[in-house]
Amino acid sequence: MSPFGSKKNRSLPVRVSTFDSELEFELETRATGQELFDLVCRTIGLRESWYFGLQYVDTRNNVSWLKMDKKVKDQRVELHANNNIYVFSFYAKFFPENVSEELIQEITQHLFFLQVKQSILSMDIYCRPEASVLLASYAVHVQYGPYDYETYKDGMLAGGELLPKGVTDQYQMTPEMWEERIKTWYMDHEPMTRDEVEMEYLKIAQDLDMYGVNYFPITNKNKTKLWLGVTAVGLNIYDERDKLTPKTTFQWNEIRHVSFDDKKFTIRLVDAKVSNFIFYSQDLHINKMILDLCKGNHDLYMRRRKPDTMEIQQMKAQAKEEKQRRQIERKKFIREKQLREKAEHERYELEKRLEHLQDEMRMASDALRRSEETKELYFEKSRVNEEQMQLTECKANHFKTEMDRLRERQMKVEREKHDLEKKIRDADFYMLQLTVENDKREAETEKLKKELICAKMAEREATARLLNFLNSGRKSSTDSLLTASTVSQANVNNPSSIAAISTPSLTTSSSTNDLETAGGAELTNSASHYIVMGDNSSGISDDFEPKKFILTDNEMEQIANEMERSHLEYLRKSKKQVQNQLQTLRSEIAPHKIEQNQSNLDILSEAQIKAGENKYSTLKKLKSGSTKARVAFFEEL
Repeated sequence: MSPFGSKKNRSLPVRVSTFDSELEFELETRATGQELFDLVCRTIGLRESWYFGLQYVDTRNNVSWLKMDKKVKDQRVELHANNNIYVFSFYAKFFPENVSEELIQEITQHLFFLQVKQSILSMDIYCRPEASVLLASYAVHVQYGPYDYETYKDGMLAGGELLPKGVTDQYQMTPEMWEERIKTWYMDHEPMTRDEVEMEYLKIAQDLDMYGVNYFPITNKNKTKLWLGVTAVGLNIYDERDKLTPKTTFQWNEIRHVSFDDKKFTIRLVDAKVSNFIFYSQDLHINKMILDLCKGNHDLYMRRRKPDTMEIQQMKAQAKEEKQRRQIERKKFIREKQLREKAEHERYELEKRLEHLQDEMRMASDALRRSEETKELYFEKSRVNEEQMQLTECKANHFKTEMDRLRERQMKVEREKHDLEKKIRDADFYMLQLTVENDKREAETEKLKKELICAKMAEREATARLLNFLNSGRKSSTDSLLTASTVSQANVNNPSSIAAISTPSLTTSSSTNDLETAGGAELTNSASHYIVMGDNSSGISDDFEPKKFILTDNEMEQIANEMERSHLEYLRKSKKQVQNQLQTLRSEIAPHKIEQNQSNLDILSEAQIKAGENKYSTLKKLKSGSTKARVAFFEEL
C-alpha cells in the first residue's frame, strides 16, 4: 500500500547513496525529482551536476533514472521494506568526451573516479590485465598517497580489492605476485595530489573500449540480435557476442531527431537523402531509457561545441587558480624533500667519516698507551738491574776470592744496561712519532670543520643568487637581499665568530659537526610570497629573521606556466615509457596464463591487440564511410 494514502504521512523519507557516503532527507510529499537532485548536489558541493542523475529500482524491478520534472512519489519508486524509506543511487549518467578538458571540480573527478573504478572491479567495464595493474597502482596512490619506503610494508595491499576477479582467475599467480607488480608501478609514480592521481586514472580508463557506453539489447529489421551503445559522441552498434568493437557508428551531429513508437525506435538523420535508422527493443521501458540518454548526451555534445557560459568560465578560472596553488605547494614540497634527503645523505657521509677518524684516533691512543706501559716496564727492569749491580759490588768486598767472576758478571750487566737504554730511546722515538700522528689527526679534524663552515657559506650564497634571480625586477627587494647577504658574509669572515664554534676536544666537535642543516639560508615558498631566512650576527646560527618578498601576478603566472610545461613534458615522455612497461608486464605474466579461464572479451581483446586496433582507430575507420552506407550496413546485419 502506498505511504501517501494517509494524511498522517506529510513527509517523504529518502536515502541517497553515493560511492563514499549515504545521505538521508525528509522531503515534502509534493517534492519533484529536480528538488531532490538539487538538494543532493548542494549537500555534496557539486556544481557540475549535468553529468549525474538519481537511479532507482521501480516497482517492476526495472532500473530507472529519476525524472526531474515529476514528483518523486509519482515515479513508481519501490519502497524499502525494512525501514519504509525510498532509496536512490547518485551515479554519473553521462560521461565527458575528454575528462582532462571537461571535468572541472575536484568532487566531480572524485565521483567519476569512484564509479569507474567500481565498474572496472565489477567487470562492467572490461580492462586488460596489464592495464588493470596500472590502474590499481593509481588507486593505491589515491588511498595511501605517494610511495614511501619507510611506511610501506609487504602485504599492505593484500587486504583491498584492487584487481577484477576475471584478471586474478585468468592467471596462476599468488596475491603476493600481483602485489609486487602493483608496487613496481606504485613506486614509479611521481609525487602527485589526490585529484591529479584520480585524473591520471580517468585518462587511462577513458581509453577502454567499454568506458562511458550504455548497452541495450536491440534487433534490426532482419531480427538480428545486436547491442546498441549510447555514448557521449553518438550511437554505436555492436555484435551480440562482441561489446568491444562496434560494427558501425553514428555521431550526434549526424542525427536530427530521435523517437519511438512502442518497441520501434526511429532515428532521423540530418542527411534527408538517407532513410531513417530503425531498430527494435525488447520493451517500452528500454526505449524510454534510450530516449532519455540520447537527449542528454546530444545536449552535452552540442554544449561542448559552443562557447563556455559565464558559470563554466568562472568554475574553470577557480579550478585553474587552485591547481596553480597546489602545483606551487607540490613543487615546494618536492624541493624541500630533495634538500632534506641531500642534507641527510651528506650528514650520514660526514658522520661516517668522522666515526672512521675517531676509530683511527682511538687506535693511535691505544698504541700510545701500550708504548707508555712498555717504557715503564723498561724503567722498572733498569732499576732492578741497578740494585743487582749494587748487590754484586757489595758482595765483591766480602768475597775477594770471587772477584774475577764478579767482574765478568758486571761487564755483562753493563752490556744489558746499554741494550736497555737503547730500547728505551727507541721507545721514546716511537712515542714521538705517535704524538706527531695524533697532531696530524687533530689538524685534519679541524680542517673538516672549516670545510663544513665553507659549505654552509656556499649554500647561503647560492640562496642569495636564487633570490636575486626571482626578484630582479624589484629593486627594493634586491637591495634588502644584498644587505642580508653582506651582513652574513661579514659575520662569516669574522674570525671570532668562526672561533666561537671551535671545541677543545674531538668528542665535542662531533656533535657540532652534526650537519646543521637547519642553518644557513632557507627558502620558503607559498602561493603569494617567498620568505628568505637570514643569518644572525654569528654567521652560522640556526635562528633566523624572515624577510618577505611579494611576487607580482605576472611572476606568479610565469612560475605556474613553467611548472605546467614541466608537467606536460613529463607526461609526454612517460606515455611511451608506460606503453613499453605495459608490454613488458604483459610478457611477464603471459607464462602464468590459464587459457581455459579466458573469457570471450579476453579473446576479443587479444585479437584487437594483434590487429593493432584500439578504440579510437576503430571509430575513425567506421566514420570514414558515408551515413547512407552505414545505415545500409546496419540493415543488412
